Amino acid sequence: MLLKDFRHGLRLLRRTPGFTAVAVGVLVLGIGANTAVFSIVNTLILQPRLGRIDSLVAVFNRDRVKPSDYTNFSYPAYVDLRERGGVFQSLLAHSFTTIGIREGELTR
Repeated sequence: MLLKDFRHGLRLLRRTPGFTAVAVGVLVLGIGANTAVFSIVNTLILQPRLGRIDSLVAVFNRDRVKPSDYTNFSYPAYVDLRERGGVFQSLLAHSFTTIGIREGELTR
């Protein structure tokens, strides 16, 4: 039964070559667009990034006066922690700074 249906479909497609060309063209464009979109999504979202993001941690100092407060490390403490090694695979330090910019002449 399946073979009869397949042959009948081929006969219908052979009878209307314009429709067949359009149908094949639409399929080619759809499959190509789907492949391109999936490749982009796979590269940007699904593939893991360099390094292990699941083991990324932030380290702070705990304030002894207020145990619920945490402060940033000083640079010498960061260097000491970095040189000890063994605890972390690698370390990165960063600091946020607020600056103000204003327009006009500089007054002294």
